[in-house]
Amino acid sequence: MGKGFFQVPTAINEPVKSYAPGSAERKEVLKQYKEYYNSKIEVPLYIGSEEIRSGQTRTMSPPHDHQHVVGHYHTAEKTHIEAAIANCLESRSKWVDLTWEQRAAIFLKAAELIAGPYRAKINAATMMAQSKTVHQAEIDAACEFIDFLRFNVEFMSQIYEEQPDSAEGIWNRVEYRPLEGFVYAITPFNFTAIAGNLPASAAMMGNVTIWKPSDSQVYSAKVIMDVFKEAGLPDGVINMVMGDPVMITETILDSPDFSGVHFTGSTHVFKGLWKQIGTNIHKYKTYPRIVGETGGKDFIVAHPSAKPQQVATAITRGAFEFQGQKCSAASRVYLPKSSANEILDLVKKDVESFNKPGSPEDLSNFITAVIHEGSFDKLAKYIDQAQEDKTAEIITGGGYDKSVGYFIEPTVIVTTDPKYTTMETELFGPVVTVYVYEDKDWNKTLQLVDETSEYALTGAVLATDRYAIDEATKALQNSAGNFYINDKPTGAVVGQQPFGGARASGTNDKAGSAQNLLRWVSPRLIKETFVSPEDYRYPFLG
Repeated sequence: MGKGFFQVPTAINEPVKSYAPGSAERKEVLKQYKEYYNSKIEVPLYIGSEEIRSGQTRTMSPPHDHQHVVGHYHTAEKTHIEAAIANCLESRSKWVDLTWEQRAAIFLKAAELIAGPYRAKINAATMMAQSKTVHQAEIDAACEFIDFLRFNVEFMSQIYEEQPDSAEGIWNRVEYRPLEGFVYAITPFNFTAIAGNLPASAAMMGNVTIWKPSDSQVYSAKVIMDVFKEAGLPDGVINMVMGDPVMITETILDSPDFSGVHFTGSTHVFKGLWKQIGTNIHKYKTYPRIVGETGGKDFIVAHPSAKPQQVATAITRGAFEFQGQKCSAASRVYLPKSSANEILDLVKKDVESFNKPGSPEDLSNFITAVIHEGSFDKLAKYIDQAQEDKTAEIITGGGYDKSVGYFIEPTVIVTTDPKYTTMETELFGPVVTVYVYEDKDWNKTLQLVDETSEYALTGAVLATDRYAIDEATKALQNSAGNFYINDKPTGAVVGQQPFGGARASGTNDKAGSAQNLLRWVSPRLIKETFVSPEDYRYPFLG
C-alpha cells in the first residue's frame, strides 16, 4: 500500500577510477585478479531459492591463457528450464505486488555494492574471464552497470509520475503494469553491464525473468548474481540458466506465459528468435515484446577539413579498444585522399606503440585476447584473405597466435574496393578496413557509407567545416542510431547517450533511457467519474 509520493536519489554517472600506478584501486583489483586466477569456482544454475548443480559441466578459462582453468559451470536440462518457468510464475504474484519504492531500493543497493565492496570483484572477473583491460572493465562492469541501475530507478519514477490530464468531474490515471507472464533475457559476453542490465531493467518494472548469460561470461555473471542476492532481490525474480541455447530458447518460447525477450547478440540469432516467436504467436496469452540490440558495421568518415591527429585517435581507440569486440567498434573508415597518408601514418605509429597482445593483468597492455577460438579462427581467415587479395593491403598488424591466448594483432587493411568484404562483413575483432576517396567525391562517399552496410548502429563524422558536418548529419540520418560528431563511435554513457540502432542492428529501444523501460510495462488507463449520469439522453435530442 502506497504511503507517499517518493523522490528517488538523483542519478549521477559513476566517476571512472584511474588505476594509476600506486593507486589503491590498482592494488585492490590486481590482488582480486590473482585470487580469482589461482582458485577455481563452481557456478550453479540459479532457479528460485535453489542453486542447482546438474553434474553436466563446462570449463571456464581466460581467453588470454586458454589452457588455465578457473572454474566450471553447470548446464541445464529441459526439466531445469521448465522448473525455472514454473518458479518465475510462482514468484510473480509477490513481486508484482511489491511497492515500486521497495523494488527501487533493491537495485539502488546493488549499485552501491558494485561501487564499493564488489567493485574490485566485478572488475577482476571481467578482466580475467572476458580479457578486458582494467580501464575497459572499469567503464563497463563497474561504472556503466552502476549507471544503469541508478538511472533506471530515476527513469522508473519519472514513468510512474507521468499521468494524463483530467476534465471536470472525472479523474484519469495510468498504472504501469508489469507484463503478464515472464521475460527472457539473453545477454552477450562483451559487456558485463549489459549482462546485468537486461534482466534487471525488466525486473525493476515488476517483471520476473529467466536470464541466459553468454557461455563466455558466466564467471562475471556469477558475481552479478552475488550482488543481486546481497542487495535483497527475492528468489525467483531473476533465474539464471546456462546450457544448450537452442534447447533453452525452444523450451521458453513454447510457454504460453512467455511475454517478452530482452536480447543483445548477433543479428542472425535475433532474426531466428523473431521468426520462432511469430511461428508460436497463437500460443501466447499476450503479444510478446521483442527488444533487441544486435550487430554493427560501424563507420568513421573523415572530411578533408578534419584534423589528422583527431581522426587517427578516433580510429585507434574506436577500432582497437577491447580488441574491437564492442557492438559500436569502428570497423570501416573513409578517408580523403588529401590527408589519408598522414592519418594512416599516425594510426600505424599508435599501433606500433602498443605492447604485443597479452594478459590484462599486465596493466601496460592496451590489447589482450579475443574471446574464444571460434572468433580467433574467423578473424585469422579474413586476415589471410586480405594478404592474398589484390584489392587489399595490410599496412600494419596482420599477425596472430593462439598457442597461449587468442591473440590477434591490431590490423589495418586499406582497400581500393569500397565494397570489399571486410568493409561489409561484421568481424567483431581488432581489424579495421580503410577506403580512400577523392576529396571531390565527399557527397558520393556519404551515399556510399549509407548504402554499404545492412547495419545502422553507430557512426562518426570528423570535420571542422560546419557545412560538411550538417551535410553528413542529414545524409546519414538512417545509418546510425548513435551518431558522433568529432569523436570515436564508441563509449555511450547511460543517461547521456541512450544506446541502440535500427536496420539490422536492432529495435532501437535505447538502453540507458526511459524508452527501454517502457517496453517492460503494459499501461492501464483508469477513468473514474465522480457523479455518474442517470439519463441516457444527450442535449442534442432536445
